[in-house]
Amino acid sequence: MSRDMIIALAVPVFVAWALIAMLRRSKWAAGFADEPNERSLHTVPTPRIGGLGLMAAALPVAALVSSNEIAIVLACAAALCLVSLVDDVRDLAIPVRLAAQATCIVVAMVALSAAGAAHARLGAVEAAFAFVAVLWMTNLFNFMDGSDGVAGGMALIGFAAFAAGAWAAQEIPLALASAAVASAATGFLVHNFPPARVFMGDAGSVPLGFLAGALGLYGVVREAWPAWFPLVVFSPFIVDATVTLARRVARGEPPWRAHRSHYYQRLVLAGWSQRRLALCAYALMGLAAVAALLGRAAGPAIQLGILLGCAALYLPLLIAIERRAPRAVTTE
Repeated sequence: MSRDMIIALAVPVFVAWALIAMLRRSKWAAGFADEPNERSLHTVPTPRIGGLGLMAAALPVAALVSSNEIAIVLACAAALCLVSLVDDVRDLAIPVRLAAQATCIVVAMVALSAAGAAHARLGAVEAAFAFVAVLWMTNLFNFMDGSDGVAGGMALIGFAAFAAGAWAAQEIPLALASAAVASAATGFLVHNFPPARVFMGDAGSVPLGFLAGALGLYGVVREAWPAWFPLVVFSPFIVDATVTLARRVARGEPPWRAHRSHYYQRLVLAGWSQRRLALCAYALMGLAAVAALLGRAAGPAIQLGILLGCAALYLPLLIAIERRAPRAVTTE
């Protein structure tokens, strides 16, 4: 293991743990308290400062050990962290948030596509699809940050899978940046595993979603993995958020309004503890990550089998939750 990989794995976890511990005990914590309401799962005020500590630990280390183009992506993530921190306090208008996200995505895509393999660079159609995918990933990670330990676990497992896949493909800067994010997520989880003492907040969930989309795209243009790889790695979040949004739109509900109709929320409302939910979610996330890693460099038949296997897994899971936790439980 290289010196840079040791730094990427060892430093962020300690820095994130220490920073969040200090923030929890600071005068700033009260100003970022998330008060319980009818649309939340928690019952006591909890400071939303965990994501700030996570980003402060991950981004500088990742920038130190990765490449110039990835450093541009990390700078965009830092900008989104600051914008989202303001949103945590002042509730920015949706157009303001989307404009900031769109700007950062365009900057990141220009930097990453220029560094891609010559025959893997994005055309106009691919770039449009990639932009929408990264924008959706940026927001869905925020949507899925509603239960103790779940978003932190997805960050740990998802970016660890990115690190392993990139390392196997000899894309070392990508592996190091991903490892740094996974390491910082581990330090955050010490404070966020049920029962959570801190929440991630938009300052953590929005840049994490952006990094999942942008670094996943970078792996595609660098040919470290096929386009489906990041989708399978983060499929536990992608499936829940996408199906939930589609159902809400089909029912004529405003998609931007806060709610408790995600599948993971419905399980808690139906009687699951948040600890049980987190542990089961980790098992599903781990299974998705292993499947993606096994298929990354496999032949087309195996890759197709993995994709069909994922579909065969998620469909009965969603049906089972529909039966156990019908939407009536989560009436808004």
